[in-house]
Amino acid sequence: MTIVTPQPLDQEDEEMLVPHTELPEGPQPVQGPVAFDGTPPIEMPQPMEVVGAAENQAVEEPQASRFTWTIENFSRQTSKKLYSDVFVVGGYKWRVLIFPKGNNVDHLSMYLDVADSSSLPYGWSRYAQFSLAVVNQVHNKFTVKKDTQHQFHARESDWGFTSFMALSDLYDPGRGFIMNDTCIIEAEVAVRKVIDYWTYDSKKETGYVGLKNQGATCYMNSLLQTLYHIPYFRKAVYHMPTTENDMPSGSIPLALQSLFYKLQYNDTSVATKELTKSFGWDSYDSFMQHDVQELNRVLCEKLEDKMKGTVVEGTIQKLFEGHNMNYIECVEVDFKSTRKESFYDLQLDVKGCRDVYASFDKYVEVERLEGDNKYHAEAHGLQDAKKGVLFIDFPPVLQLQLKRFEYDFTRDTMVKINDRYEFPLELDLDRDNGKYLSPDADKSVRNLYTLHSVLVHSGGVHGGHYYAFIRPTLSDQWFKFDDERVTKEDMKRALEEQYGGEEELPQTNPGYNNAPFKFTKYSNAYMLVYIRESDKEKIICDVDEKDIAEHLRLRLKKEQEEKEDKRKYKAQAHLYTIIKVARDEDLIEQIGKDIYFDLVDHDKVRSFRIQKQTPFNLFKEEVAKEFGVPVQFQRFWIWAKRQNHTYRPNRPLTAQEETQSVGQLRDFSNKAQNAELKLFLEIEIGPDLQPLPPPVKSKEDILLFFKLYDPEKEELRFLGRFFVKSSSKPTEIISKLNQRAGFSPDEEIELYEEIKFEPCVMCERLEKRSSFRASQIEDGDIICFQKTPQAKADDKYRYPDVPSYLEYVKNRQIVHFRSLDRPKDDDFCLELSKLHTYDDVVEKVAAKLNLDDPSKIRLTCHNCYSQQPKPHPVKYRVPEHLLDMLVHYNQVSDILYYEVLDIPLPELQCLKTLKVAFHHANKEEPAIHNIRLPKQSTVGDVLKVIKDKVELSHPDAELRLLEVFYHKIYKIFPLAEKIENINDQYWTLRAEEIPEEEKNLGPQDRLIHVYHFTKEAAQNQMQVQNFGEPFFLIIHENETLADVKVRIQRKLEVPDEEFSKWKFAFLSLGRPEYLQDSDVVSSRFQRRDVYGAWEQYLGLEHSDTTPKRSITANQNRHTFEKPVKIYN
Repeated sequence: MTIVTPQPLDQEDEEMLVPHTELPEGPQPVQGPVAFDGTPPIEMPQPMEVVGAAENQAVEEPQASRFTWTIENFSRQTSKKLYSDVFVVGGYKWRVLIFPKGNNVDHLSMYLDVADSSSLPYGWSRYAQFSLAVVNQVHNKFTVKKDTQHQFHARESDWGFTSFMALSDLYDPGRGFIMNDTCIIEAEVAVRKVIDYWTYDSKKETGYVGLKNQGATCYMNSLLQTLYHIPYFRKAVYHMPTTENDMPSGSIPLALQSLFYKLQYNDTSVATKELTKSFGWDSYDSFMQHDVQELNRVLCEKLEDKMKGTVVEGTIQKLFEGHNMNYIECVEVDFKSTRKESFYDLQLDVKGCRDVYASFDKYVEVERLEGDNKYHAEAHGLQDAKKGVLFIDFPPVLQLQLKRFEYDFTRDTMVKINDRYEFPLELDLDRDNGKYLSPDADKSVRNLYTLHSVLVHSGGVHGGHYYAFIRPTLSDQWFKFDDERVTKEDMKRALEEQYGGEEELPQTNPGYNNAPFKFTKYSNAYMLVYIRESDKEKIICDVDEKDIAEHLRLRLKKEQEEKEDKRKYKAQAHLYTIIKVARDEDLIEQIGKDIYFDLVDHDKVRSFRIQKQTPFNLFKEEVAKEFGVPVQFQRFWIWAKRQNHTYRPNRPLTAQEETQSVGQLRDFSNKAQNAELKLFLEIEIGPDLQPLPPPVKSKEDILLFFKLYDPEKEELRFLGRFFVKSSSKPTEIISKLNQRAGFSPDEEIELYEEIKFEPCVMCERLEKRSSFRASQIEDGDIICFQKTPQAKADDKYRYPDVPSYLEYVKNRQIVHFRSLDRPKDDDFCLELSKLHTYDDVVEKVAAKLNLDDPSKIRLTCHNCYSQQPKPHPVKYRVPEHLLDMLVHYNQVSDILYYEVLDIPLPELQCLKTLKVAFHHANKEEPAIHNIRLPKQSTVGDVLKVIKDKVELSHPDAELRLLEVFYHKIYKIFPLAEKIENINDQYWTLRAEEIPEEEKNLGPQDRLIHVYHFTKEAAQNQMQVQNFGEPFFLIIHENETLADVKVRIQRKLEVPDEEFSKWKFAFLSLGRPEYLQDSDVVSSRFQRRDVYGAWEQYLGLEHSDTTPKRSITANQNRHTFEKPVKIYN
C-alpha cells in the first residue's frame, strides 16, 4: 500500500549519513560517508545552497510530499534489499531502499534513492531535504525518524543511514515497530531544483580564491579564510621569522606564510596539504571532520607559542584576548571575592536565546546563592550572595562561538540546536549603560563592533559542511568562501539566512493540503567574528609584497613558475610523444633488485619527449647524442603485451617504419590514447668494447634473454641476450651460458622458460634435447638457468630451483605484527608467504613469541582506512591463506594484530562470554564478572557460576538475571533461556538476589518497576530523564504511598533531609502523575503484564548526583573520535 501526502520535516539528524554501498564486513569510518568503490571516507558533500546573484542561476521553489510504504510479511522477506514503489516529488522520481537485515551491520539500513538514475543524462544532479522514519504502531511518540539533506548525482544516487536503528529494537515484538508482521516506512522529501556550473572562475568573479578540500577539511578552510581576511593577523604571520632552508611541510609558520601568499596572489584555488603536513597530520587526519571552534583554539595557541621571542610576539593576545571578572558579592555583609580571567573567544548559549544580546544577558546573569547553597564568606560564615561575570575589556577582534551542539540526556547523545538565533551587523556591548562591563572597565573605550565573518555549519551532529561568509574590507559586499568556490553574496544571505530556525515554503500541490510546508534549516551560523569600530583602520590594514620575506617571495615565485611550466607541459602534451628506451644496462640494473619477472620497469628507463611530427630517423640522432651510439649501430625493438599479460620485445622496427614520424609509429604500435612508445635498443658490443652493426636477423633467428639463478645466495640476475636458431636445441648453447656464468664448460645446468607470473607463476623446465621451435620458443622469451641441483639440494637450500624461487618472490610478504593492546606500535616483523595457511601463520607467530600452543594465538585484521584493528577478530581457520587476512577492499595491508589467549581459540569460539554486573543486597557498587560458558548453556548455568564467585546474603539465596537499558528493566531472563543469543553489547546484564518477600506474593500483591528520574527541558517541552539503578518493589492491596515511601527509604538508605525533597509519581509512557501520601499505589497499576510494562512504573523524582557516563560508551572496540591536535 502506498500513500503520498505533503508533510513538514521536523527532526534533526543524529546519525552518520552515507550513500548506500553494500558494505563489506568490518568497521566503517565514522567521520564521513562511504564511497561506492570502498575508497576511504570523504567529507559529507555539502548541500547545494540557493545560489546568489553572483552565480546568476535559475532556482525554483521547493516542492514537498510525504510517502508511506507499508511492508507486509516483513519478517519473512528473503531479499537482502527491498525497494519501495516509485513516487514523484518536484518532478523527480524517488524510491526508498531498505536492507531488512542490515547492510552488513546489525542495524536496519535505509536510504532515499533516485529511481531513474541509470537513465538520466550525463551530469545530472538534484538536491533534496528529506527524512526517513520507521513508524511505531503502538505509540507515534516512539517513531524513529532521522533527517538529512543531500545533493544527488550519478556517483551518489542514493543517500541515507546505514545504521538507522538496531535490528534488536526493530524486530522486538514488544517494541511496536512490527505489528501483525507489518512494518510502516515513511519518507518526507522536499526538492529544490538548482542548475550548477563547472566553469566558474572565483578570482575573475570576486577577486578572491578558495581552498581545496582534502577530504573533510572544510572546517579548517572556513577558519583559515577568516583568519587570512584579518589583514593585521596576515601581516603578523608574514613577519614570523623563517629561513630559506626551512621546509613548509616541517614548519607551521612557513606553511602558513606560503598558504597566505598563494591566497593573495594565486589565480586558482590553493591546496592545504603542506599546512596539514606541518601540523603533523597524516592523510587519515584529513578525512576526519573536526570542530572548527576546537581547531581555532589549538591553532591560535600553537601560533602564540611559535611567535614567542619574535618581532610579532603577543599578536594573538593583542587581537583576540579579552578579560572578564568572576565575582561573588555578599548581600548582608561587606565582602566581595573577584577573579580576573582572560579569553580568546566567548561561548554563547543558543538554546533559549533569541539573539546575541540575549546570550550576553544570560552570560552576565546574576545567580543567587541562598538557602542550602549559601556562600561561605571566610570570617563571615555562610551568607546570601550574588554570583556572576562582568567584562573588564573586550578584544579588538571578538570571536563568538555559538553553542549549536549540546548533550541531550533524554536521548543520551549529542544534538544540534537548529533554533532561530539572530545576530546584528553592528554589536553594541556598551548598551544599557554598560551593563556587561565591570566597574574596573575602561569606559573611554567604545565597544561598538561591526560584523566581519559568519562561519556556517550545514548538517547534523555527526557530519556536515562548513563554509564562511566574509566581508574582507567591511564594505557592504559579502563573499561566500565555500572550499574552492568564492561567490558574491548580499547581506540577507550572509545574515538573515544563517539565523537558523524553520523555513516556510509555498505548497505546490494545494489539492493535497493547503497548510504551508515548513522544514528545519540545518544551515546556520556557528561562529561570528566582530571587529571593533575604533580599531578597524589598524586591523583592516594594507598587506603587500614588502611584508613578505624575500626568500619566501623567491621560493613561492619559483613554485609558481614550476607550476606554470607543468601547466604548459600538460597543455602541449597532445603535440608530443613520450618514448621510453630500455637498454641492456637497464636490465642489468633492475633484474634481481627492483624486478624479478619480465625484463624492465619502463618507468625507470630513459624517457624522451619528442614532437609527434619528428621523423623517427631524427629521433635516432637524439639517441646517438644521449647514449654515444652512432645511428648505424642502433636497432630498435617494439615491446608487446602478450595474452598472458607479460611484456616482451616483440620484433625489430622495419626500415619502412623508421621513415615514419614518431607520432605515426606510436599510433601504430599502441592504439591507447596518450600511450607512450616503448622501445628496446639493441646494441652489439665488440671485443674492443666498441659498438658493432646489428647482425642480420632472419626468420630463423630468435632473440632470447637469459637470467641466472644462484640457490645458495638466493639471487637472480640478468646474464645478457643473444640470438639462437629456432631449429637448434638448448644443448647447443650450454657451453656459451656456462662461459657467461663463469662456470666450467662442462657444468651441468638446468634451463627453465619464464612463461608468466599473473595471476600465478608459470616457469617450466625446458627440454634440452628438443628444438626451440618444438618448445614454442619465440622472440623476447626469457630463459632462466642454474646449476643442476644436487640430490640433497632440497634439504640444503630453501628454494633449490628457479620455479620455487620465483614462487617465493611472487608471494613473499613482510608482515608487521602488533599487540592488540598496543595497536599503534610494531612488535615484530615476519617474512611470510601470501600462500601460507592460517596454521602456518599462527605457528610462526607462536614460535616468535616462544609459545608452545599456536592455537592460543588470535589474530585481528587491519583496516587500511581507519588505521585501526577491525572490530572482529579472525575466526579459527576461516581465512584459507595469509592473503585473505591482509586484503581490505581493494588494498593489501601488511599489518596484523595478535593476542595470546588463556585457552585455545577453537575452544574459546565454542564459548560465550557475558559481562554481568552483580548487585549485592548490602553493597552500593556492583561487581562486574565476565562469565565464559559453552554457547548452549542456559541462564541458570550463568547464575550457578555467579553464585560460586560472589558473597551471598545466605547460602540458599536465589538469583535472577535482568536486562537493563537506559536505567529501565526490560526483561527477567527465564532460567532455561540459552545464552547464545543474549546480547550484552548494548544492554546491561544484571544479576541480583531475589528478595524473600517476592517469593511469597499474595493474590492481591503487585511486583512493580521503580525508577529514578529528573525532568529536563528539551525542544521546548519538559522530558523525563531516567538515571540510577532501577529495581522491583512489591506493593500490597490498599497500601498508601506513605507506607511505600517508608519501605523505599529503608531499602535505599536515604537520609531524612534528602528524602523529604523527593517526589513520587506514577509514570506511563513518559507522563508523570504525581501521587499524594494518601493515594493507594496499587490502584494505578494494571494487574496483568501488557506491552511496555517497563513504561508503567513508580518514579522517584530527585536530583541526579551520579557521575555522567561518557557519551561515547558502547562503541565498537578501538573506535574513537580523535581530538584536534597539531603535533609540530
